[in-house]
Amino acid sequence: MSDTRIDDGWALSGRPDRPEEACGVLGIYAEGEDVARMTYFGLHALQHRGQESAGIAVADGHSLMVVKNLGLVPQVFSESDLQSLQGHLAVGHTRYSTTGASKQWENAQPMVSSIGPNTIALAHNGNLVNTHSLREELGAVGTRFRSTTDSEVIVRMVDHFTQAHGSIRGGIRDAMRMMRGAYSVVMMSEEALYAFRDPNGVRPLVLGALNNGRSGWVVASETCALDIVGAEFVREVAPGELVRVKDGELTSEQAVPAGTPGLCIFEFVYFARPDSIIKDCNLYEARRRQGAALAATVPVEADLVIGVPDSGIPGAVGYAQASGIPFGEGLVKNRYVGRTFISPTQSLRQQGIRLKLNPLRHIIKGKRLVVVDDSIVRGNTSKQLVQLLREAGVAEVHMRLTSPPVVWPCFYGIDTDTQDQLIAANHSLDEVREFIGADSLAYLALEDLVESTGRPADEFCRACFDGEYPIEVPEAMRRGKLRLES
Repeated sequence: MSDTRIDDGWALSGRPDRPEEACGVLGIYAEGEDVARMTYFGLHALQHRGQESAGIAVADGHSLMVVKNLGLVPQVFSESDLQSLQGHLAVGHTRYSTTGASKQWENAQPMVSSIGPNTIALAHNGNLVNTHSLREELGAVGTRFRSTTDSEVIVRMVDHFTQAHGSIRGGIRDAMRMMRGAYSVVMMSEEALYAFRDPNGVRPLVLGALNNGRSGWVVASETCALDIVGAEFVREVAPGELVRVKDGELTSEQAVPAGTPGLCIFEFVYFARPDSIIKDCNLYEARRRQGAALAATVPVEADLVIGVPDSGIPGAVGYAQASGIPFGEGLVKNRYVGRTFISPTQSLRQQGIRLKLNPLRHIIKGKRLVVVDDSIVRGNTSKQLVQLLREAGVAEVHMRLTSPPVVWPCFYGIDTDTQDQLIAANHSLDEVREFIGADSLAYLALEDLVESTGRPADEFCRACFDGEYPIEVPEAMRRGKLRLES
């Protein structure tokens, strides 16, 4: 660990202080239903997974139409857009960029490609680790790319192998055999809906039924999207599985053999909505258990427990229940300050967290607080938060994180940047505590995080905490994100 003082300029550089998710995907096959409107509301439920762009593609058996743009779901789609998207199958997407430039229309999804007489639209959540070599191989056979994303690589791969195979399912199978990394994909042609998932199952993907499948089928990143469109959760799409819905009939096959299980454990900390269920585990309960484990393992004397909205609230409830310290609302979140294309002034940007959170001074003034949050990645937001609480008159601030220290970067679709930007990878616990200005700081142990899920550790990718990557990462990509190893 470094003995030098942490540089404020680096930590306050404007990068997010928690991992950022890649995307949310949704697919619907429902004859006689307004699938565009259903997809619109399903994407609302997945908005937390991506706020840079959104898109919906709809097909009626003969033609396929796409509407997509930069912005949040309600900014992208108008009533006239939804009325124009007529059909019985749809694919939708909300995007946060981890590969490719963020503010480019060409990188918005669904990605569209033509295969002979057919057109396909594809939405992807995850990140390939062999994008560069695949782009070179496709380029060698004349493929031209319009975007900078690995998602277009996937759609071009499917396109290429479908033409060689004469079958879309065959094209998907061959593409899956070539791709390495994380991919949960929903895709459609004019006639059928497809869903497929990488053999390690890094990113979540679930299957739901409308009226037990008699009225249709839904595939989504999370169960909360099934709930809003009235679909009943059936099961998860298995790692390496390919699902197709055509003429109302669902068929499934194991397109590639399942690999080492590698579901991202950060879904249980932050990414997924607390009302979603993953691996038979309610996310709210998992996060409540994480807070309770913190109270048992790193207790502190305090007057009040508060959570940082929204992801820290369940953990704060668990901490309060286990410790006997009262739970209180200490921070109010401005829910209408999301990602915006109207940049704040420099002075407002420097205030950072004040745009999103405001303290309830009459509740927290003079109190010793336990402040529960999900993670610290770079330290910038936590530093501003502690300062905000100090200015509100708080006597003590004891930070408790419902995740272990993030010390390794992600290569599978989470924007944790390079290892030298991860504060816990470069500084001791006490250095981090001193930098953010807290009276004490403690993280959840990895074994307690795993226990909160109710599942064994070997079902998860825990690489951001322990450096054990379930999918081999090419050396060139490792050099770009990891510190040089001796």
